[in-house]
Amino acid sequence: MLTHLRPSRPRRRALAVGAGVATLALALTACSSGSSGSSDAKTQDPNEKITLTVATFNNFGYTQDLLDEYTKAHPNVTIKQTIAATSDDAKNNFTTKLAAGGAGLADVQAVDVDWMPIVLQYENKFTDLTDDSLKDRWLQWKTAQATAPDGKLLGYGTDIGPEAICYRQDLFAKYGLPSDPDKVAELLGGADSTWDKYFSVGEDFVQKSGGKVAWYDSSEGTYQAMVGQIANPYEESTGTPKDLATNQTIKDLFTKVATESKDKGLSAHNQEWSDDWSKSFQNDAFATMACPPWMTGSIEDNAGGVKGWNVANVFPGGGGNWGGSFLVVPAAGKHTAAAKEFAAWLTAPDQQVGAFKEAGNYPSQVDAEVSDTVSSSTNDFFNNAPVGKIFADRAKAVTVTPFKGQNYFTINKAVTDALVAYDVQGKGTVDSNWNAAVDAYKALGLG
Repeated sequence: MLTHLRPSRPRRRALAVGAGVATLALALTACSSGSSGSSDAKTQDPNEKITLTVATFNNFGYTQDLLDEYTKAHPNVTIKQTIAATSDDAKNNFTTKLAAGGAGLADVQAVDVDWMPIVLQYENKFTDLTDDSLKDRWLQWKTAQATAPDGKLLGYGTDIGPEAICYRQDLFAKYGLPSDPDKVAELLGGADSTWDKYFSVGEDFVQKSGGKVAWYDSSEGTYQAMVGQIANPYEESTGTPKDLATNQTIKDLFTKVATESKDKGLSAHNQEWSDDWSKSFQNDAFATMACPPWMTGSIEDNAGGVKGWNVANVFPGGGGNWGGSFLVVPAAGKHTAAAKEFAAWLTAPDQQVGAFKEAGNYPSQVDAEVSDTVSSSTNDFFNNAPVGKIFADRAKAVTVTPFKGQNYFTINKAVTDALVAYDVQGKGTVDSNWNAAVDAYKALGLG
């Protein structure tokens, strides 16, 4: 039994990623070394004794015992793992060394899905990992996130973040809503769940609570979940930014979330990952939240001692993914063929089941998801919710992954900053804050 799923991918501030891409672009453009790298894996003598380095962050579940298993089967290989404390630390190291031509990067490099625009933009800096024998290993949408426009596969998937709804069953019962997980899923619309239905139930809940308890934790998190279901929210698939001033889809989404969050009182008016947000788990501030597997660990950490949490196998709009990572092989490495083989082994179903057991990282491999270890796992803190089955179902429900080019995060920050200003800080009106988002977009000079 899995007693808890620890958060392996805390969310990063959007500006940091966007700025990193812009800075990297300038550095690579100015680079005079002429080292463009090669996407072809470099072959080598199979009997040559080599050292392969792997760089990860937080906790990928790659224990020393796991690495020893690989070196036992490959006695000519020594493995050295470097683990950055946070994904931000890892990203800074990654972009700095990539800007210098890739020298100093690990042979196998862990990359958060939010950094994949960098990898795809500079694909000649990375080894093509295409292998016909592995083409059905991952969920199709996971593979698509690491596939370049010319068809090269630049990353092997590790974990994913399919979203369900985590909720306080005790507060549901207290204020007259069904509290059983199956009944909650039905209440929210089941397979046909929509955001309108989610907000409508939330209005009913807030009214029944007399305004004492909000429906969800933050407008920012809810917006993130909704924008994650749009194929091209801020950019065309070519990478061309959409003019935010005329982006009616995003304006309507911003207006909807702002109105529901503040004007209708559905949000707890917290900014995600702030101290107030963390404390709100302890004081019955809200009843639901968008919830990928790694979020269950954050909830447990913040809500320790609160007994009422559960997970409903439902998500408004069908399916959504938040988070996940890849392993890439920088082309500047000396042993790219061996590194490709090692990365393939680390992301094989058996190894990813082991990572799930060790760190709670929900696997992106089809066979790993249906394994007994993963599919039968439950979570004690969430009243023994069958999280293995729930997140497998939620992963299958994902049909859209948003295009995230080099400008996605800076544009997204312009919008979410304006949303936070309205919902959390109480500034202005919906219209004035939308105009502020447009002004921030114009200041980026993308038009």
